[in-house]
Amino acid sequence: MYTGRCLCGDISFQYDGPLGPVALCHCSQCRRAHGSAFSASAPVQKVRFRFVSGEDRITEFESRPGKYRGFCSRCGSQLYSRVDAIPGILRLRVGCINEPLEKGPSQHVFVGSKSDWFEITDQLPQFEKTERTNDPH
Repeated sequence: MYTGRCLCGDISFQYDGPLGPVALCHCSQCRRAHGSAFSASAPVQKVRFRFVSGEDRITEFESRPGKYRGFCSRCGSQLYSRVDAIPGILRLRVGCINEPLEKGPSQHVFVGSKSDWFEITDQLPQFEKTERTNDPH
C-alpha cells in the first residue's frame, strides 16, 4: 500500500497495487508543469487508487486534447495525469508518495526535447519520444 498527499496536505490518497516503471519525462509540457528538468511518474491502476481526503480539491487541466493533469487547487501540486485513450491508468507523480519506492527510475523519455541546461549522466535507457506510442506522458 502506498499513501501520498499534495504539498498543503488537503488532498491525500492511497494506492493498493504495484507501481509500474518510473519514467523521467523531459518533454516541454512536463518541464513547464513541474518547473523542473523532468517529471518522475509511474503508471498505476485507477481501480486500485482512491482519494482519502480532498478529492473535491482536485482540478484537472487538459494540457492537450485527451490528456489531463490533476492537481491540488489550493497548493498546485500535480498528483497525476491521465489520457482518454487509456482510461484505466493514471500516471502518478511519485514525488507525492510518502513511502520509500524501493526502486529507481527505469528510463528517460522525450529526451529529444529535454532542456539544454540539464545533462543526463546515468546509464538508464533514453528514448527520443517514448517507449510506447500511447504512453500518457
